[in-house]
Amino acid sequence: MSRKLRMGMVGGGRGAFIGGVHRFAAGIDGQIDLVCGALHVDPEIAKLSGEDLYLSPERNYKTYYEMFEKESQLPADERMDFVSIVTPNFVHFEPAKLALENGFHVVCEKPLSFSLEEALILQKLVEETGLTFTVTHTYTGYPLVKQAREMCTSGVFGKIRKVVVEYPQGWLTTPVEQSGNQQASWRTDPKRSGKAGSVGDIGTHAENLAETITGLKITELSADVSKFVENRLLDDDANVLLRFDNGAKGVLHCSQIAAGEENALNIRVYGEKGSLQWHQHDPNTMYVKWLDKPMEVYRTGGGYLGASAAAHTRTPAGHPEGYLEAFANIYRDFTKVVQAKLDGVEVDPIYNDFPTVEEGVRGMKFIDAVIESGENNAAWTKI
Repeated sequence: MSRKLRMGMVGGGRGAFIGGVHRFAAGIDGQIDLVCGALHVDPEIAKLSGEDLYLSPERNYKTYYEMFEKESQLPADERMDFVSIVTPNFVHFEPAKLALENGFHVVCEKPLSFSLEEALILQKLVEETGLTFTVTHTYTGYPLVKQAREMCTSGVFGKIRKVVVEYPQGWLTTPVEQSGNQQASWRTDPKRSGKAGSVGDIGTHAENLAETITGLKITELSADVSKFVENRLLDDDANVLLRFDNGAKGVLHCSQIAAGEENALNIRVYGEKGSLQWHQHDPNTMYVKWLDKPMEVYRTGGGYLGASAAAHTRTPAGHPEGYLEAFANIYRDFTKVVQAKLDGVEVDPIYNDFPTVEEGVRGMKFIDAVIESGENNAAWTKI
């Protein structure tokens, strides 16, 4: 393709965290320009946020309704190609729907939507339009997550029997939502977050990681869901037993009241012949253990890694790669698919490798099942 992709953004203005992460990740490969945005629900803050990013005044929109209306009327060689939606959960569905209806590809924060019903509408729209849609399950972008997936799905461990995945955080151990913490206030508000707190915010990451690496689907679960902090309206801790479609069993726990923890996402997968362990705090290292030979240590950048892991490694061995590079891998792969569609050519399959609307729907089904099970004394509940 002879030009960069043109990106619009909904949300991500002053006071936001994830919007800056998206912009940084989108810019790493030099293939994307931010050309327009509706960056805040407050029109004045939206205007100032756009000025911070040097958006041209005529494309620094007050609302996303205005943005989609005016961008869709621009000539094809000027309008945005895709939109990044980096708002709280309750403002995912409508801008995503408007984008698809107006012919724009979509990058959307997780969870996909406020409810499963909304998610299924988006899935149908993606199928009908043929547009590209990704949900930013960031951790799937790490090279060693791709290596883990290749090893599990190729059968080197034999049949997968057990999966243990954990995502403990400690930042909501106290009621910080009551003291003006913007990130905490919307995540603990059922009107903005949906029916789940920690389950939707980080439990979906754990669910997605388990299914991505093993290639298996969770079919049934039993969940003990808790609200430990007094007067908190949504869950801040969940312990979930899992059953997978190949007969494997699993344990998933997510917690935002695990005092002292940062973002300690980790996974262990056990097969008949061996196992693996990967920890997001040290994402460049993966431990592989066998029944009949010594433990192996895999490192990002190692020449022994598979094709997908190698294609998503950005620096020579020994140079740490982390969260931003993993995020950038999702944007890079999404960009290559969109560019190929615009050029009318096939993309290299190795780059057609990012979470899609289907993974987003799986996350919403997981949320529904966990909350339903928790409300029914941890009854086994089908996804």
